[in-house]
Formats: sequence, structure tokens, C-alpha cells
Amino acid sequence: MNIEILAVGKLKEIYFKQGMAEYIKRLRPYATVSVTEVADERAPENLSEAEIEQVKRAEGERVLKKLPQGTYAIALAIKGRSMTSEAFAGQIRDLTTYGHSDLAFIIGGSNGLSDEVLRRADLKLSFSAFTFPHQLMRLILIEQIYRAFKIIRNEPYHK
Repeated sequence: MNIEILAVGKLKEIYFKQGMAEYIKRLRPYATVSVTEVADERAPENLSEAEIEQVKRAEGERVLKKLPQGTYAIALAIKGRSMTSEAFAGQIRDLTTYGHSDLAFIIGGSNGLSDEVLRRADLKLSFSAFTFPHQLMRLILIEQIYRAFKIIRNEPYHK
């Protein structure tokens, strides 16, 4: 299985980089994991709704250019489908069973994802009604992917 995490913005803090590296290492027996970063749009703090949409569109175009054709795309979105860790593991298991060996998880920038990216997504997934910083969300996501593989294989993992 090939898993790509496609994220807007760079991971800056060393502790996030270390956490990502640790989970990528732990996932090696189960999947090949890569992280692709696309540039976030530079913008002032106080944007109008129209300016926010413009930023999301520009970032979304970059994301879609990096998303390989035929890849099953899972967009992280607050209004997406929420599920338990066990249900998430079942979703990954089912995708691989039915021929989806290439998965891409898409994490938007601070303003979220464009409508174009959300339309392209095969699944919109919500981890919470809370808003998380997109850098922290990468670590939360990769930990849940790792947990999913442990669940799928009935291997022990702390709760």
C-alpha cells in the first residue's frame, strides 16, 4: 500500500518533524508513506470571505496538481464524516480489499480546502468538530493511520 500525505504548508517545528519521522518509520512494515508539501498562500491575518476563497483556490490548485490520477483521495474536513479508530481501520482495510492501493490524505492550510479539492475527494473525513493547526493535524493523522494498521492486523497498541 502507498500512502501519501498531501499538505498545504511546511512543517516547521522540530518536534512535529520528529513525530512524523517516528510514525513513518513505524509504518514501514505496513505501507510506504510519503509526505508532499505544497506552498501556502501568503496572506494577511484579516481577510474578507472573497480573499479567503481566493487563497483556498490557489492552494487547491497546487494540491490538485500533486494528486496522482487514480489515487483514492481522502480530504480532511471539519464537515466530513467522523468515525472511530476501528471504523477508520475498517475503511482502510476495505479500500485495499477493493483495489485501492494508493491513498492520499489531503490536509488544507489555515483557511481549509477549496471546493475543487473537496469535490475531487473520494471521502471527506472529520477527526473532530474542533479546528486543529494543520501542522498538528499531520501528526494526529499519521498516528491514526498507524493505529489503523495495528487494528487491522490485530496487533497490540496502547489505548
